[in-house]
Amino acid sequence: MSLGLGVNTMHKASCLCGKISLEINEIVGDYVYCHCKSCRKSSGSAFAANVSVPMESFRIITGESLISTYESSPGKIRHFCSNCSSPLYTKVGPSPKVVRLRLGSLDTDFDKQPAAHIFVADKACWESIESSVPQFEEWPSKDSVRIYGSHQPDA
Repeated sequence: MSLGLGVNTMHKASCLCGKISLEINEIVGDYVYCHCKSCRKSSGSAFAANVSVPMESFRIITGESLISTYESSPGKIRHFCSNCSSPLYTKVGPSPKVVRLRLGSLDTDFDKQPAAHIFVADKACWESIESSVPQFEEWPSKDSVRIYGSHQPDA
């Protein structure tokens, strides 16, 4: 899949209990810190950090039967470990070409820096963003930040 900005390094990921393991060959596009209410709730933190992985570069190695799902908004399916409840990845749409992998599930080093903070209009009142990374009230334009596998509008 030629989406541009690919990072072609083998990465390994897993859930907290280690019963689910994943391999990722390529990460594409930019990644952001999302501060929307849904991402805050699903991460249990101030924001979520997700990277985009083409489906053909994403493999479940162990524990596939332990993966449970939850549709958090229409067409957005969150996948998590049914044993330890670790959030793992999200798929958007009926036939997604990209998986949005939780960056915190990686077991290997990842040194790419975030492109933006998004949905800062929804950030928690107790959070102070002290960063030189660009901030957007909602979605950034695709000309400035490209988030594959998300609901990012075309405009």
